Amino acid sequence: MNFSNRSRGILAPLYNLHRWYCKTPERALDAAYLAAQQIEQIEQRYFDGQPIPMRSAQYTSLELGQFRAEVDRLLNNIRGRLAEFNASRSTLNFLNERSLPAIPLEASDASGYEYSPDDRYTPDYDFAEILDHLRFIDAVLKRYRDLDRPITITTNSISTTAFASLDSPNEIRASESFNRRPDGGKEMESLSGSASLLPRSILRTLDRIRRELDPEAEEDVVAKFRDSKSKTVISLKFILTLILIPLLVHQVSKNLIVKPIYEKFWAEKTSVFINYDFEEEAFSELHHYEEMLQFQAMIGRAPALSEEEREKVVQEKALEIAEEFEARSGNAVENIFADLFSFFAFCIVLIVSRHEVEIVKSFIDDLVYGLSDSAKAFIIILFTDIFVGYHSPHGWEVVLEGIFNHFGLAENRQFNFLFIATFPVILDTVMKYWIFRYLNRISPSAVATYRNMNE
Repeated sequence: MNFSNRSRGILAPLYNLHRWYCKTPERALDAAYLAAQQIEQIEQRYFDGQPIPMRSAQYTSLELGQFRAEVDRLLNNIRGRLAEFNASRSTLNFLNERSLPAIPLEASDASGYEYSPDDRYTPDYDFAEILDHLRFIDAVLKRYRDLDRPITITTNSISTTAFASLDSPNEIRASESFNRRPDGGKEMESLSGSASLLPRSILRTLDRIRRELDPEAEEDVVAKFRDSKSKTVISLKFILTLILIPLLVHQVSKNLIVKPIYEKFWAEKTSVFINYDFEEEAFSELHHYEEMLQFQAMIGRAPALSEEEREKVVQEKALEIAEEFEARSGNAVENIFADLFSFFAFCIVLIVSRHEVEIVKSFIDDLVYGLSDSAKAFIIILFTDIFVGYHSPHGWEVVLEGIFNHFGLAENRQFNFLFIATFPVILDTVMKYWIFRYLNRISPSAVATYRNMNE
């Protein structure tokens, strides 16, 4: 074996490794720069160029968790690549100073590349471009340096460390409501259930002083206030939207779509009375009108009418009553289709506005959990007395009668009695189960107050 073959077999792999390692700073910096660009694209596309916040009125906690997880992955990639860039750059000069011996010009590897003594690493871009990339990466890292700092949550005897970016509002709110004291304060029971070394009041006072001395306490208060204000405004607007849009759709569809179609195709084919109750009501009204004419003639307040005149007046009244109940029958049919349009509009609003639905849920949770124990007990007693209390059957009768009249259905007394005998009982059972299963765990003091007020 000659010298060129030996050099190709021994030195060529060393030169390949040397060339690959000399390219390491470029590869690492390019990867870090690409990850920083991806973070900036997420910010510009979803957050108007701002860093990803811990809480947002536009996105739910689950969506923000996905954004944060993706950004954390890219940040870890940037940090790893920068470490690789610094480590490779620190050893690159050492390797270049101890260059490998030159391979003869005729030596080549399997790819046909011929090595020369002057074959050295030359960067693809200049020093100014490296500085620009590093400056851009540092700007991205700086925006998330404060958000990734750990915060310490001090409880009775446990100090829990968590990242602020991973704390969702729902988890914090559920934890606070679960450990709410009867006097309105909040406290955390230790996981072991044992008493702390110091009184809880002293620990809470020290924790309050620590929060007040925190230089970022004011910014946190302002951020929470803005978040609460934005959540309240969005929730109220969305609730009004849920009320107004179905009502507007009902009126527009009824007057512009359903009513013209009904009058053109079905008005003449439909009976004057859509159900038996309308018929009985019309006959009772006509009979009352005849008795009123006779009574007024007998007391002298109306002239006495002949039989023919009396029949003519009664006939005119009958036609008037027929037109009235024919309109009521048509209105009942129109209500059915208009309510279907309203229901579809309501469902579309809920499907399209999923973000607003989550915000409204969070707003209601904050509103309910923010009530005192006596207020919670008062609302529960008021709700149960209205819908499942002693006088609730009369209210359910009015509701059922209104529903039957709205859709033009004949009122069924047996159905009313069966509904009143079963539905309030089911509702009362569900309410008691909710109090036992959830409210007793979330706010035991509210349950105690409810029992005392209900006795």
